[in-house]
Amino acid sequence: MLPGGALSHLGPSILLLLQLPPTSAFFPNVWSLLAAPGSVTHQDLTEEAALNVTLQLFLDRPPPGRPRLRLEDYRGRTLLADDIFAAYFGPGSPSRRFRAALGEVSRANAAQDFLPASRNNPDLHFDAERLVQGRTLLVGALRETLVAARAFEYTLARQRLGAALHALQDFYSHSNWVELGERQPHPHLLWPRPELWSLAQEGDPTCSDCEELSCPGNMPDVTLLTSGYFGVHPPKPRGKCSHGGHFDQSSSQPPRGGINKDSTSPSFSPHHKLHLQAVEVALLASIEAFSLLRSRLGDRGFSRLLDITPASTLSFVLDTTGSMGEEINAAKIQARRIAEQRQGSPMEPGFYVLVPFHDPGFGPVFTTSDPDRFWQRLNEIQALGGGDEPEMSLSALELALLHTPPLSDIFVFTDASPKDAFLTSRVESLTRERRCRVTFLVTEDPARVQGRVRREVLSPLRFEPYEAIALASGGEVIFTKDQHIRDVAAIVGESMAGLVTLPLEPPAFVPGETCVFTVDRLLRRVTVRMHGDISSFWIRSPAGSWEMRIAAEGSPRLRVQAQTPLDFLVHFGVPVEDGPHPGLYPLTQPVAGLRTQLLVEVTGLASSRDPEHGQPHFSHVVLRGAPSGAPRLGRVPLEPVGPPERGLLAATLPPILLSTAGSFFLELAGRDGGGRGLRRTAPQPCTVAPVLLELGGPPASLTPGSKAPLSLRVASFSGPQDLDLRTSVNPSFSLTSNLSRAQLGLNESAWGRLWLEVPDSAAPGSVVTVTVTAVGQGAGPAPPTHAFLRLLVLAPASQDQLESPARPAGRVLPPVASTVPASAPVTRGRAGGGAASPSWWGTIAGVLFLLGCSSW
Repeated sequence: MLPGGALSHLGPSILLLLQLPPTSAFFPNVWSLLAAPGSVTHQDLTEEAALNVTLQLFLDRPPPGRPRLRLEDYRGRTLLADDIFAAYFGPGSPSRRFRAALGEVSRANAAQDFLPASRNNPDLHFDAERLVQGRTLLVGALRETLVAARAFEYTLARQRLGAALHALQDFYSHSNWVELGERQPHPHLLWPRPELWSLAQEGDPTCSDCEELSCPGNMPDVTLLTSGYFGVHPPKPRGKCSHGGHFDQSSSQPPRGGINKDSTSPSFSPHHKLHLQAVEVALLASIEAFSLLRSRLGDRGFSRLLDITPASTLSFVLDTTGSMGEEINAAKIQARRIAEQRQGSPMEPGFYVLVPFHDPGFGPVFTTSDPDRFWQRLNEIQALGGGDEPEMSLSALELALLHTPPLSDIFVFTDASPKDAFLTSRVESLTRERRCRVTFLVTEDPARVQGRVRREVLSPLRFEPYEAIALASGGEVIFTKDQHIRDVAAIVGESMAGLVTLPLEPPAFVPGETCVFTVDRLLRRVTVRMHGDISSFWIRSPAGSWEMRIAAEGSPRLRVQAQTPLDFLVHFGVPVEDGPHPGLYPLTQPVAGLRTQLLVEVTGLASSRDPEHGQPHFSHVVLRGAPSGAPRLGRVPLEPVGPPERGLLAATLPPILLSTAGSFFLELAGRDGGGRGLRRTAPQPCTVAPVLLELGGPPASLTPGSKAPLSLRVASFSGPQDLDLRTSVNPSFSLTSNLSRAQLGLNESAWGRLWLEVPDSAAPGSVVTVTVTAVGQGAGPAPPTHAFLRLLVLAPASQDQLESPARPAGRVLPPVASTVPASAPVTRGRAGGGAASPSWWGTIAGVLFLLGCSSW
C-alpha cells in the first residue's frame, strides 16, 4: 500500500494488475517506438492507468444480470478495453466510444511535447528545477478537468486531463525522484498545501560532469530533489543537471550529460537504465490521478468522463414552428421508446441533448444525464407560432454539435430549409472534428400550407446544405410526409444501436443496375434502408454476397448497415522522427502537400476471435474519391504498430491523395479468423484540407474580467494561397486579431495574434468557443479551412474553492494560477499584419517548427 493512503481505496490486489513490458518510456505515443524500441510512452502509461481504474470500477459495481468480474481472471494478463468490456457488458459490446475517449486524453497528453504554448515551457514538464511551479499547473489542470466534467464539457475535460497526466508522468522521468531511491509516487504532488520537501536551491550543485551518452553515476551524494535544464531558456546555472540527449544544447555545457529517463535509448536518455523504475512509479501516480477524479466525480461522472459505456448519446435538434406538431410528437415517441426499452441496460443513453429552433431564434441548449429530466423538457415543447420558411436550423445544429459528445448521432426534425446556409462549411467541419453523424428528417410536403408561411417561390436547391452536411458527417437526409414521420423516425433507435455502414460495389448506386454488398460472419441484424420514389426492388444472396437492384424515379437512397463488435477508429498525424521527443504529431485531418501518416485503431478484436483460427486482421486500406463513385485513389498496405492485440495499424497516405484538397472515403479490407473476406468502411468521409490552420490558447483557463492572448498560424504546402482569415466567438465576447489576410507561397507560413476579452459577467464553468476560418480568394478557391478552440471560464480563486474530499485532511485541489506565458511578438509583413516565411517540417535546436491543427 502506498504511503499516505494515496491508493488505499484500491486495495493491494489492484497493484498486481500493473503489467509492464520487459523494457519500457516517456516519449509521446506509439510512433516514438521507431526511435527507441521497447519504450513505454505517455500513451502507454495513460491507457494502462485508465484501464486499471476502469477495471476497479467494474469490480466495485457488479453488472446487473451478469456474473461478477473476478480479479484473479486478470492477474498476469495485459489489460485490454475489449476484454473488460465484453466481460462486464456482455460479448460483442462495443468499446469504440471508450477507446475514442482514451485516445482524446492520450493525444492531448502527447500534444504537450509539440504545441508551441507548451513544448518549451519548463513549468509544464517539471524541467529546470521548476518543481513548485510545475505542481501548481498540474493541480490546476486537474481542477479544470473536474470543473469541465461537472459542466458536461467532457471533450474539454479530457484535454485538460491529458495535459495534467503529461506533467505528472514527466516529473518521474525529468526529476531525480527515482535516483533518490523512491519507488512510490510523491505523496504531495497532487495536493498544494504540503510543501515539497528537500528541494535543491540556487547554488546547490546537483550533477557532475559526464562525457558519455550513458551517465549512471553523475549524481554522487545528491540528496536534494532537482530536475534537469533543457535548451537555453532558462540558461543552466553552474553545477546544475541537464535534461540530456543529443538535442539538448545545455548538455554540452559543464556539467555535461543529463538525467532524463524518457526512453531506453542512451542517445536520448542519459539515465536510460532507470527507465523501467521511472515507468513503474509514473504508472502508479497516473492511477492515483484517475482514482482522485473518480472519487470527486463519482462513478457515474467518471464513467461519462471516459465514456465507459457502449451506449450513444440521444441528441435532438427540433423545429418548433406551428407546422411541426407531427414531427415533435414523433420525436417524443422515439425518445420515450428508447428510454423504456433500454432503461437499466448497457445501451441506455448516458447523455441527452435538446436544441429547439424557429424563426428568428434558436436554443437554448438543454443537456442532462437524467432521462426523466430530458423527457420532461421534451414534453414541454409545443409547435407554436411560426414564420416564413427558411429557419435558423444550422445555427441550432452548430449549438448541438458543440454540446454533443463525439461519436454520437444527431437528429434534426424540420420541414424548412436553412436561413443560415452560410454556416454550411463550418458545420461540416465541426461534424468531422466532433466525429458526429447528422441525420435530417425533413417533412417537405408541398400540399401542406397550414402553419407555414412562404412569402416567395423557394429554390428547389434550398435543401442542399443539409445534403452537404449529411455527406460530410456520414449521415442522411430523409424526405418524408407527416403521415409517415412516426415510422421514419424509427431510424433514431436503429442508429443508436451502434451500426456500421457496409460498403457497396459499385460505391455509387444507380437505379436499374445491380449493386453488391458482403455480409461476413461477424455481422448481425443487417438492415437495408432505401427511400425515394421506388416502384420495385429485388435482393438475393448467391454464394456469400448479396445482390440488389432497385427500380425508381430520380435518385433513390440506399444504405446497408449492421451491428458488429469489429469496428475501427481513424487518426492522422505527421511523423516527427528527430528532435528530443520523436513521435506522431496529431492532426484532425490531412493537409494538402504534407506527408501524413494514417493510424487505424481496430476495436472489438477480442469479441471477434475465432476459437479455432484466431482473430481477424486487416491487411490494407482502400482509398476512394468522394462523392461516392469516384475512382480509387490507392490501395495501401497496413503495418502493425505495437503488440497485435492492441489492434494498431499504420499506413502512409499516397502522394496523389495529398496533392490537392478534397474528400475521400476510407475502407479496410482483410480476413476473419477463418480466412474469409472482411470489409469495413469509415463512418465519415475524410477531408484533405488546403492549408494547415492552427489556433492555440494559453495553458491556463479564462477568468471573468481577463484578456487572453491566442496564437494563430496558417501554412501552405501545396502552392500559393491568397487567404482571408475570419474569426468568430461563441458566446459573443470581444475578439480582435492582427491577421486578417495571408498571401502565402509554397511552404510558407504566416503568424498572428488574437486577443479574447472575457467580461466580468461571464459564468464560471462555461465554455468559450473560438473559430478561425481561412477562405481562399481568386478563381476556383479551395474549400474553407476551420480551426476550433474551446476554453474554460473559471471563477476567481476566492470564489471557487473545491470542497474538501473524503480523504486525508489537507488534500484539496487549489484554484488555478494565472500562467499565460509571454508571447513572441508578431513581425508585421506582407501577410496582412502577420509574418510570412518559409515553412517546413523539422527541428532547430530541438524545437518543432511546423504546427498541426489544434482541435484537441
